[in-house]
Amino acid sequence: MTKRNIDPITLSVVRGVLETTQREMTLTLEQTARSSVFNLAHDYSTALFNHTPEMILQGQDIPIHLGSLIPAMKSVAKFFEGEINDGDLILHNDPAYGGSHIIDTCMYMPVFYEGELVFWTVCKGHLTDIGGPVPAGYNPNATEIYAEGLRIPPVKLWDKGKPRHDVMNMILINMRARRDQEGDFNALIGACQVGARNLKGLMDKYGKDLVQECIAELLDMAEAHMRKLISEVPDGTYHGTAILEDAGHGYGDFDISATVTIKGDGVHIEIASPPQIPYFINSYEGNSYSGVYLGLMMFAQLPPPYNEGLYRCVSVDMGPKGTLCNAKSPAPHMNCTTTPMETLTDAVRLAFEQAAPSKVSASWGHANGCNIAGMDSRHDEEYVTMVLASIISGAGATSSQDGWHACGPQCCFGALTSGDIEMLEHSYPIIIHRYSLMEDSGGAGKNRGGSGTCWEVEPMDSPMKLITFGEGRRIPAMGAAGAKSTMVETKVGRLELTRHGKTEIITDNVIETIQPGERAANKNPGGGGYGNPFEREVQKVVDDVRNGLVSLEGARLDYGVIITDRDSLAVDVEATAKLRVA
Repeated sequence: MTKRNIDPITLSVVRGVLETTQREMTLTLEQTARSSVFNLAHDYSTALFNHTPEMILQGQDIPIHLGSLIPAMKSVAKFFEGEINDGDLILHNDPAYGGSHIIDTCMYMPVFYEGELVFWTVCKGHLTDIGGPVPAGYNPNATEIYAEGLRIPPVKLWDKGKPRHDVMNMILINMRARRDQEGDFNALIGACQVGARNLKGLMDKYGKDLVQECIAELLDMAEAHMRKLISEVPDGTYHGTAILEDAGHGYGDFDISATVTIKGDGVHIEIASPPQIPYFINSYEGNSYSGVYLGLMMFAQLPPPYNEGLYRCVSVDMGPKGTLCNAKSPAPHMNCTTTPMETLTDAVRLAFEQAAPSKVSASWGHANGCNIAGMDSRHDEEYVTMVLASIISGAGATSSQDGWHACGPQCCFGALTSGDIEMLEHSYPIIIHRYSLMEDSGGAGKNRGGSGTCWEVEPMDSPMKLITFGEGRRIPAMGAAGAKSTMVETKVGRLELTRHGKTEIITDNVIETIQPGERAANKNPGGGGYGNPFEREVQKVVDDVRNGLVSLEGARLDYGVIITDRDSLAVDVEATAKLRVA
């Protein structure tokens, strides 16, 4: 790392402008987007790159986006090498070019200053549809990527400042609910423009050379933070394995393993996963970087700045091509940003925690959600959306506190929001009967895992297609430091369909048609607990029962606390002590 003589105040100001620029880009997306996925759930991410291109700032956005942006940006820049001009705007979603999954569509805007390429502003967002046979893209019956939607390799939407209306029209005409997609595309374009404007203003004030020197210093600062952390971990080779559960399609459970080798201030991460399968949970290499980096950062818990300098001392081997975490075309992949990414994250985090047990924490709930689509008679047009509110699960507990409620899933790590229920009902012809925390869903422990949520919906006046995706429906979120749940069924996800007075529980990924008068309740897993649940303070268990987080049965089975009366919450102290010793 080069030593530079940079005024710390100037460095702080430049850093502040970069961070403010990124935040303004995200606010632009929120305030100008059309779909609920953008303007309510905030399923998008922004980043700034230099000309190299190296990520100089990642937003504190969706982890499933940010890790994959690094190889994707490099792939896009290489594809157009020698043909990048001022006024260009590039679109891309293809995992073969470093993308995550094709429903996450990315805009790249080169920023020129005095005729020289200096920066890139980048925005990625989850569109509500990407074409293909199944609305919203998640097709559990797909056996190849061509059955999932429109693949977009790097393509110029603007060429030297001139919009390519023919290209945009070709893309949009392949998508459902075109008005939503076009609005979200415009929001992505606007956010890139906002970022470019601010970066040019920064260089106008401080000069290009000084700004670049400050950025180089920030990259080195992040690198130094990571190298210091790694150097404090004992040298050696450490292993972590997590189970990816069978989603009901007969392929069985899979082990995903991470081997972490630490030497000095450097670390090598090697991933082992089974061969890819004809089912939509394969992850291409770019997306898998997100899972690896999230597992690393859950362990590292480093202060900002957050940029690519963090990963200079990290090398990664995703395993051979054609495997679940290093898939190759034509593997279907749409579910990959949740499954298997969350399991990959767990494996990496577990390997690091073998190296430093004091930093152990429990797993967050894995994604288990649904998409909806149908006809909106109010406007005589088709609607389609991913219901991000349906995947909100619980966070894992740590050595110092209970897990946060309704903060997951792990792949989004708290950056996803569910939005106002009233806004969802306004946007789509649905009635949401319930959106609440779920009793006994948090993993048992001395510190309890956060609660998952229930999202229950009914179509208003026409049939609604409902598509489920994800996992965590049989294996609960992993606890830590001796945490164990006796009640398991309440801590995993499931879909409950109520028709003609009868309720059917579904744990597979399916495509269903729901009629008016019928209801679908999607129930999400909670986070894992930390420590022996029989060591949880009795009063905390009583408080959990009072607040509807734990039932009387849960208090007894999971925590060994006997509450004799639901109204008074009186505890049988003698029976509790006897049960906890047994």
